[in-house]
Amino acid sequence: MEDGLCQWSVFRSLLAILQWWAFNVTVIIMNKWIFQKLDFKFPLTVSCIHFICSSIGAYMVIKVLKLKPLIMVDPGDRWRRIFPMSFVFCINIVLGNVSLRYIPVSFMQTIKSFTPATTVVLQWMVWRKYFDWRIWASLVPIVGGILLTSVTELSFNMFGFCAALFGCLATSTKTILAESLLHGYKFDSINTVYYMAPFATMILGFPALLLEGNGVLDWLNTHPAPWSSLIIILSSGVLAFCLNFSIFYVIHSTTAVTFNVAGNLKVAVAVLISWSIFRNPISGLNAVGCAITLVGCTFYGYVRHLIAQQPPPGTPCTPRTPRNRMEQLLPLVNDKLDDKV
Repeated sequence: MEDGLCQWSVFRSLLAILQWWAFNVTVIIMNKWIFQKLDFKFPLTVSCIHFICSSIGAYMVIKVLKLKPLIMVDPGDRWRRIFPMSFVFCINIVLGNVSLRYIPVSFMQTIKSFTPATTVVLQWMVWRKYFDWRIWASLVPIVGGILLTSVTELSFNMFGFCAALFGCLATSTKTILAESLLHGYKFDSINTVYYMAPFATMILGFPALLLEGNGVLDWLNTHPAPWSSLIIILSSGVLAFCLNFSIFYVIHSTTAVTFNVAGNLKVAVAVLISWSIFRNPISGLNAVGCAITLVGCTFYGYVRHLIAQQPPPGTPCTPRTPRNRMEQLLPLVNDKLDDKV
């Protein structure tokens, strides 16, 4: 009986990871396809469509289908605490889409792996937070891999590179702000989207209309197949919301270590699939730099896990055998909630 439950747990974890990979990679590839193949070069509009689809999707899941209970938030807190998070959240998504317009998926995903380093540095510089030396050591291969990848990138674009790099800073800022602004609210990925996506739509709607409205109208008039292309763009928005649902599922089906390794393997899968579709040139040193970065991210997650398992200083050491293997791999929830909409 126990063997059967164990096998089912492994199968469920594998299924959760595969569907998360499928949605994540598909959204990334579709966004790149929209910018490159459909010639729809309007990242603000694409992001706004994603936010609208996610707002509708979260409302359907929570209010209509009632698949998730709504986490109640005080009306005052929505503006004091949720709105600032939504603003940074919006910047994060927009910068990701902007970078996809100008640089290959492989380069963008590698730079995005720089997020652990920016998070640690920001917390150390701004919040004066102390970190174990092993955390700093684990950042060395991440930084080294990013530098090697950037120097050897054959399709390097400074604007796209800066957008991806500032996207890492936005992601780190969002993570840090979440610890303080959302203290007391145990948000999951669906409730996060439910509250933040409408604010993000409101924040982004006017700039998208002002800066890209005329360009979108010109594209509709000149594109040979605008309506079929619009279906693809809207589908990317629907899949972007499904990605949030898949994140919720994978968080509750895997451990922190598994999630960390699967997340870095997902980057490798996205790079391989994007290369097979778009055939962007990748040098040998560039591939080595990407691999070093992914190994560094995996090492960073492992170090975070080891430190989290240590008892706080002053805690009496009492010998105890863990009840099972899963108890040794308790989830690190804050590390698991990614940024996807």
